[in-house]
Amino acid sequence: MILGAVLAGGQSSRFGSDKALAELEGHTLLALAVDALAGLCDHVIVVGRETAPAPTLPDWPRPGMGPLGGIAAALHHAHDEGYETVLTCGVDVAALPDNLLELLGAAPACLVDQPVIGLWPASASMAIEALLHSDEKHSMLRFADKIGARKVKAGKSIPNINTPADLSAISEKG
Repeated sequence: MILGAVLAGGQSSRFGSDKALAELEGHTLLALAVDALAGLCDHVIVVGRETAPAPTLPDWPRPGMGPLGGIAAALHHAHDEGYETVLTCGVDVAALPDNLLELLGAAPACLVDQPVIGLWPASASMAIEALLHSDEKHSMLRFADKIGARKVKAGKSIPNINTPADLSAISEKG
């Protein structure tokens, strides 16, 4: 079974307001990310927020750990609930390819240009825990390398919304 996890605990500092609640074509980015994962996963959770259009979890071990804190929470939950893998994406991804699981292949794997979009084995919960408790660099690529994740090219560009201008550019294309 695959657990989908939308990582929504960021501070949205470049966006200037709560990016998760920004709207694209009448839907919040958070709702769009949940919907995108729902089409690919057995269940979807949102990590790093208290309210969302799906069940929520706090970042692990605490807020402010970046995307690794969200992935750690999702991996721990997946491990405890019997999921085999976790498919993650950030709240700032406007859309995911329909063939994302095929593109990623077997876990562990992530997109080379957006490593927060990845398929992670639930068994990696101990590796991410060790990384977060270490003095090593707490980065997505460090975690990916630590567990031997393949870095996959997406083929076509997946929009990543960091600023209001990014959101406007996507709105104009749509």
